[in-house]
Amino acid sequence: MDNLFRRERWSPYVVGSGIGVLSWITFALMGSALGVSTTPVRVAGLLGSLFSPEHVRATTYYMNYFQRAPAIEWQFALVLLLPVGAWTAARLAGSRRLEHMPNIWRETIGGTRGSRYFWSFIGGAILLFGARLAGGCTSGHGISGGLQLSVSSWLFLAAMFVSGVATAFAIYRR
Repeated sequence: MDNLFRRERWSPYVVGSGIGVLSWITFALMGSALGVSTTPVRVAGLLGSLFSPEHVRATTYYMNYFQRAPAIEWQFALVLLLPVGAWTAARLAGSRRLEHMPNIWRETIGGTRGSRYFWSFIGGAILLFGARLAGGCTSGHGISGGLQLSVSSWLFLAAMFVSGVATAFAIYRR
């Protein structure tokens, strides 16, 4: 049997099980659900407090996050280390490919890196806005909320898959 970490594509069952175990660990040790969309809010509040601490203290949205936990905590480390984990997995698999523009992007939005980065940024901003509006990201709702059998999280998952499939058909229809 070959080494799991040396494969270019990992088994979704193994990865899903690992994420489930990680969720148990975060609940047990951190007393919190696995998620990352709160980190940008904490960073924005932290940066805002450098220039106008009274504004941040007077803004309920920021204070909801600063009263419960410090601005820099384990979720912040998770956000920083996600790219490190992706890079490590790629190196273990022997991948030396740096792909700036997948072929499907070239066909859909054009061939310039600038257009890909622009649309990726816009998509990420919309995704973050939606995550904050929904009170959590796909990790928070889909993984942690799903594990807790939260009705709102299961509704979120259904809506995410339906909208994802519809979007994929609209964008990548051939």
